[in-house]
Amino acid sequence: KKGKMDILISYKNSHVFVAECKFWDGEKHYLDQLTQLMDYLTWRDSKAAAIIFVRKKDITSVLATAKNATSKHPNYLDFVDEKDESWFNYSFHINGDPNRKIRLAVLLFHFPPIASS
Repeated sequence: KKGKMDILISYKNSHVFVAECKFWDGEKHYLDQLTQLMDYLTWRDSKAAAIIFVRKKDITSVLATAKNATSKHPNYLDFVDEKDESWFNYSFHINGDPNRKIRLAVLLFHFPPIASS
């Protein structure tokens, strides 16, 4: 709807997948990423993903923070399932229409800093 998406897959003039990629920078920025992603979606969209790259060595605490923070987002509807220890699926709704559901995947990828020798 507004802004430039990081990943957009279209088929026959319809978006079939929208994703926003960011580096982890805490709970507030994570929730802002979800808001940014929701701003991109229209009524025709049904699948989206927040792809997060984690540079911290302690990804376990990041996973816990992301899981706990997601339900705080105003578009959050429900937790669906956990495909992997760093892949969570949720139901969200688009902005302005609480009855139009979006399937949202949150995927976190670990890229810890490399120790210099």
